[in-house]
Amino acid sequence: MKIYSSLKSKKVRDKDCKLVRRKGRVYVINKKNPKLKARQG
Repeated sequence: MKIYSSLKSKKVRDKDCKLVRRKGRVYVINKKNPKLKARQG
């Protein structure tokens, strides 16, 4: 999982990417392609 300061560009990598908020952190997750995971800050 990569850590980025901004996730806007990561969300548009794939149409199945979703922004999820957990425990005060913002994540990009993708069920179909689990490689495309990212976390903010």
